[in-house]
Amino acid sequence: MTMSDPREAIILAAFDDRELLADPDCQTAVTSIVDDLDRGALRVASQQDDGSWTVHGWVQMAVNLYFAVAPMEEHEAGPLDFHDKVPIKHGLAEAGVRVVPGGVVRYGSFCERGVVVMPSFVNIGAYVGAGTMVDTWATVGSCAQIGRGVHLSGGVGIGGVLEPPGARPVIIEDECFIGSRCIVVEGVHVGRGAVLGANTVLTASTPIIDVRGEEEVRTKGSVPPNAVVIPGTRPKEFPAGTYDLPCALIIGERTESTDKKTSLNETLRGFAV
Repeated sequence: MTMSDPREAIILAAFDDRELLADPDCQTAVTSIVDDLDRGALRVASQQDDGSWTVHGWVQMAVNLYFAVAPMEEHEAGPLDFHDKVPIKHGLAEAGVRVVPGGVVRYGSFCERGVVVMPSFVNIGAYVGAGTMVDTWATVGSCAQIGRGVHLSGGVGIGGVLEPPGARPVIIEDECFIGSRCIVVEGVHVGRGAVLGANTVLTASTPIIDVRGEEEVRTKGSVPPNAVVIPGTRPKEFPAGTYDLPCALIIGERTESTDKKTSLNETLRGFAV
């Protein structure tokens, strides 16, 4: 996944001129990229040695172009029929991935060994790390990057992104706990080991307010590692009056000194998350 990949130039050209998709070589480039995503050989975003993330916009473009070149087909999964351009993922047993009946993992996404998918949905382009639990009715949107040892609790909504190319997908780093009914969208980055309490909503514009010190510290779009976050509100003046708008509050920190599972239990009890 480097700038030297010869398919990148093909994808960039085809994204600007869709008539190029009539070329079989261009179609092959598109389908081979989605196949690499499916095998985990390619990712929409990758973490660098310094901890930063690089988004590979041309890979997002290829996923978009895949919908233009893939035919509508009928797919069967047991007694269920699907009519779509993207088939369901195969080879789960060999990959060591558990998908419970009612769970859907789409072709073009990748789940590392040990992932458990309850009746939930993992969309094309997404990457889910080893040992992660995608719990009941959770959604992992297109191109979302989910780390290892993460728990996406029941009803969690992780947003997807395909356009504009280069837009950062939602990134949930290793060992995070995302509480029931949380919503994380619009490229929000949740740092390693962070805990989001139930019903926390994080968008690109949601104020994330650290209230642990004597004065609040406001940020947007990123939750620091090991932070404990809960939903909150803050007042805002409008012509019609003052109204409480949603925000997220950083109220504590998950300690690194104990086993993660023990630390998580203590965190949930201590902060009533």
